[in-house]
Amino acid sequence: MSAITQIIAPRRRDLGGFEVARVLPYMKQRSVGPFVFFDHLGPAVFAPGQGIDVRPHPHIGLATVTYLFEGDFMHRDSLGSIQLIRPGDMNWMTAGRGIVHSERTTPEARAAGHRIHGIQSWVALPKSAEMAEPKFTHHPASILPTVNKPGVRLRVIAGSAFGVTSPVEVLAPTIYLDVALEAGGELAIPAEHKERAIYTVDSPIKIDGEDLPALQMAVLAEGKAVTLSAAAPARVMVLGGDPLDAPRQMWWNFVSSSDAEMERAKADWARAPEEGWTGRFKMPPGEQELIPLPEL
Repeated sequence: MSAITQIIAPRRRDLGGFEVARVLPYMKQRSVGPFVFFDHLGPAVFAPGQGIDVRPHPHIGLATVTYLFEGDFMHRDSLGSIQLIRPGDMNWMTAGRGIVHSERTTPEARAAGHRIHGIQSWVALPKSAEMAEPKFTHHPASILPTVNKPGVRLRVIAGSAFGVTSPVEVLAPTIYLDVALEAGGELAIPAEHKERAIYTVDSPIKIDGEDLPALQMAVLAEGKAVTLSAAAPARVMVLGGDPLDAPRQMWWNFVSSSDAEMERAKADWARAPEEGWTGRFKMPPGEQELIPLPEL
């Protein structure tokens, strides 16, 4: 029996001057563990004077997870956080009842020209935490645990694996790994997490001898340990955890198990500028423009 239950080929999405490869959500695979959204950003090259400007926008019911391989972003949020995100760092922003944030190319990178490459994902919060107070935590690469095996080096970005646990505070059993396989390297992925997927960032690999092309996600069968192997150097992301504790809706930047809460969030963001940003959605420091609510 195959260890792979589904292979997902990303769809290209233009976000205004740059493209992403969107993997999750997918029509036949809405989530993997708590992960409900997974974008592969870049690699993209920006000439001097160009950059990324993701204007302030709101979230509810989820945690955003930004992880870069190359380049950097400046994060600002409505809690007052201002944080530069560098390769290997882990930014975990818990939206809870509501948060607003922006991500922009730094002035230094914009002036010089730069490359950007990374993964942006969303994790649905457990129902009990969907309306929690928002929170932002930054974890530099230096404090995230690494595991070295023959032909393999991996970083535990969030959750637990291979006997180590990331300092990132997750609210449900989670696995999220950045794995570098050398040519001929192999890594056994245990079956301890109920839902798991493998995403190939740059090169093809094999899963129990089955081919997984580059830039594709393989969803793994529950309860089955698998072995990843690479003929050439390859970088892969391993993600998953416990299944969601209830169905989730996703609309624009909102994730919720409640129809009523989804509608309240839409109305609150539409009213926020008129009310002077005094409600749950506030502007990040130094920001004045926003992404408006899409047409319903």
